[in-house]
Amino acid sequence: MSIRVAVAGASGYAGGELVRLVAGHPEFDLVAATAHSQAGHRLDVVHPQLAGLDMVLGETDAATLADADLVFLALPHGQSAALAAQLSPEVRVVDLGADHRLADPYAWANYYGGTHAGPWTYGLPELPGQRELIAGATRVASTGCYAAAIILALAPLIAAGAASPADVVVVAASGTSGAGKAAKPHLLGSEVMGDLSPYRVGTHQHVPEIKQATGATGLSLTPVLAPMPRGILATVTAVPARGVDPRAVLAEAYADSPFVHVLPEGAWPHTAATLGSNSCHLQATVDVDSRRMIVLSALDNLGKGAAGQAVQNANLMYGLPETTGLSVWGIAP
Repeated sequence: MSIRVAVAGASGYAGGELVRLVAGHPEFDLVAATAHSQAGHRLDVVHPQLAGLDMVLGETDAATLADADLVFLALPHGQSAALAAQLSPEVRVVDLGADHRLADPYAWANYYGGTHAGPWTYGLPELPGQRELIAGATRVASTGCYAAAIILALAPLIAAGAASPADVVVVAASGTSGAGKAAKPHLLGSEVMGDLSPYRVGTHQHVPEIKQATGATGLSLTPVLAPMPRGILATVTAVPARGVDPRAVLAEAYADSPFVHVLPEGAWPHTAATLGSNSCHLQATVDVDSRRMIVLSALDNLGKGAAGQAVQNANLMYGLPETTGLSVWGIAP
């Protein structure tokens, strides 16, 4: 099998990681990579880590993507839908943006604004029944990065009736690559180094996506910018609905999921252990004072939170093992 692949938005961090994964995939053939302001530049100049990958970034339009069997859209939120609508129905598309994640147009209007483009098949394979839906889809909306970390920690607990959906509190720290590659003063090294800073407190756009995928009805999310390039560590707390071991619930839910690892008791997730992988590490306990369930979740925001997850979805769409071209293990140090 040789699947012709194009990556739109290849100049960004997620796009560059997608190109790296596609170029090393045994069944994918990278035929086009596009950008906006960086169009016309060599790919290995924009992404020095891809030295030797001889390709020039094209314009981000339907004509440049027309020869592909599979298109990954790594574009800013709100820019995917119009481009996807111009592609042939025979072309399979995986969107890393938010345009097609939400089923509720009111949630889209409240958190993103503008016209709601309508939902596609949601691209988190570990949700019950989702692998089969993704395998039969030609259009898949991959998850947000915070959403992936939090949904994997929370969804099995609510589904099992172990956690109340009404009172979920999350504090999650993310590396700066999650904010994109555009030059912004608050992302300068001198601003980020030695600092932790909250942002979009109580208004983060991944909240409706998390609620939609988990069944949570009340969720507070405080995102924190951390002085590291990549990675997410989410602390998810919920009120127990019945007396069960949350770790046991998670272990049972992900027993057959190659990329979700419930760590041995006493071991706690940390971001460095997931870097370069498509894995999510989980650990759970019950607070001895408040009796709230606590789940720690770590993943690489450019891996399982973006590019790796997109490739995992594409593998399922083509009937390939979902691990094809992806690493279960991180890199260290």
